[in-house]
Amino acid sequence: MTEPLQTTRRCVALIPAAGVGARMAAGSPKQYLPIAGQPMLRLTADAFLASPLISHTYIVVSEGDGYIDGVISPSETGVTVLRCGGPTRMDSILNGLRAVREQVADTDLVLVHDAARPGLTPALIRKLIEGAGDAPGGGLLALPVVDTVKSTRGSALATVPRDGLWLAQTPQMFNYALLLRALSEAPDPLAVTDDASAVEMLGYSPLLIEGHPRNLKVTLPSDIRIAEMYMAQTEQE
Repeated sequence: MTEPLQTTRRCVALIPAAGVGARMAAGSPKQYLPIAGQPMLRLTADAFLASPLISHTYIVVSEGDGYIDGVISPSETGVTVLRCGGPTRMDSILNGLRAVREQVADTDLVLVHDAARPGLTPALIRKLIEGAGDAPGGGLLALPVVDTVKSTRGSALATVPRDGLWLAQTPQMFNYALLLRALSEAPDPLAVTDDASAVEMLGYSPLLIEGHPRNLKVTLPSDIRIAEMYMAQTEQE
């Protein structure tokens, strides 16, 4: 049995889930589409609920979300739904951080995770917390680039050296005060492509902790089958 990680700071999860997933062209927001028979958001939340390292999980949805009560029961323990989602992912995270101000200390670690990454596991959560929990700039799961990278910028096709290139995943983990400051003070919200980029604008260097391909972001309809393949593989192990 794995011994529990000893940490003096609480770890909480924050899942922004107010998007509509336009590229999926589905009849409902993509976070509610079924993956292996369960709503994607349910699988995502369950990874945090199954982790003994996560004190509480917060899910940010839009005020008029008509699906969430069928996925997360209002009486369920360990998870709270916040109906304060904004027009962008960053707005939803900021609104969520402000909504939990009284429940989360400045030094507590916040793990922000995409609702559309249902392949997260408690083992990956542990790996991130153990690998970057004490880093001043936090950290995130990421995958090293293994394919040859081409660039079409400029007048000619060019090959970009892949050494040192990583594909960012989530969760991305920072202490509450740092994340709130980074997102609140971001000079150009359009340049904030993920939470780590906002923290980097303050001069910090988040640690990259190697993740896993199963933690892919479901963006296109074809991604659903890939996610289900990883789910089936886990069930067989």
